[in-house]
Amino acid sequence: MSDLLEVQGVSAGYGEVDIIHDVSMRVMAGEVVAIIGPNGAGKSTLLKATFGMLRVSAGAIRFRDADVTRLSAPKMVAAGASFVPQTENVFPSLTIRENLEMGGYRRKGDRVERVEEVLAMFPDLAERPGERASRLSGGQRQALAIGRALMLDPVLLLLDEPTASLSPIMREEIFDRIRSIRASGVAVLMVEQNATEALRIASRAYVMVAGRNVLEQSGAEMLANPDVGRLFLGREELGAGQPDGADEQEASTLP
Repeated sequence: MSDLLEVQGVSAGYGEVDIIHDVSMRVMAGEVVAIIGPNGAGKSTLLKATFGMLRVSAGAIRFRDADVTRLSAPKMVAAGASFVPQTENVFPSLTIRENLEMGGYRRKGDRVERVEEVLAMFPDLAERPGERASRLSGGQRQALAIGRALMLDPVLLLLDEPTASLSPIMREEIFDRIRSIRASGVAVLMVEQNATEALRIASRAYVMVAGRNVLEQSGAEMLANPDVGRLFLGREELGAGQPDGADEQEASTLP
C-alpha cells in the first residue's frame, strides 16, 4: 500500500491560536486509521485542518501525491476526500433519498444509480427512502451522513466521532459499515472515543494528547499496550483520585 494522505509537522487552530502542534500522521490506501485520546486533545481539529476547514500555520499536507496544505474543503472534496462531522451532518427536513441526492450534487449523469448503490450499503435506510431525516434515530442519521459522504466516490473518508452517543447495538452497526467501506477500497481516518472498538478495526492508530502525537502503533499493538489500555480503554478507573489533567500528563509520557 502507498501513502494516500500524509500530514507532515502540522500546526493548526482557530484564529491566531494553534490547537495542534507539529503533528505528523499518514493514511495508506485501503486502510482504517483511528485517532484516540482524551477530550480536548485536538483530534477533531486535526481532521478539520486536514480537510481544509481550518488554517494551517506550519507544516504540510499531501493527498494523492499533491500538496493540499492550503486547499479549501470544497476543493478537497473535488480531490477525492469526504468529511462527516459529528453533528449537524444531515438535512432534517429532507428525506433519506433527498439527502443522498444532495450529497451527490456534483455527480454528472449517474446520481440516481449511485443513490441506489449507497442505499444498498445501508439496508435500514433502503427500507424507507422517503422518510424524513428528522424522524430517524441517532444511529440512522449517522448512517445517512456516511452515505451522503460516499455519494461522490471518495478515496478517503474522514469521520469525526461516528458512534458518539449511540447505543451499543447502533455502535456495532456503524463499525460494521466502516468495515464494509474499507472492503470497498475507501480509506478511513476516524476520530473515535469508543477506542476499544475503533482499534479492533484499525490498521494503525495514533494517540493524541494536548495537541500532539504521542504514539503510533498498529491497532492490535495498541490494544495490547498496557499503558494505552489503562489510560484510554477503561481497564482501570481513569482519573480516580487524580487532579484534572493528570491523565493527559501521564499519557504524554507514552513511549
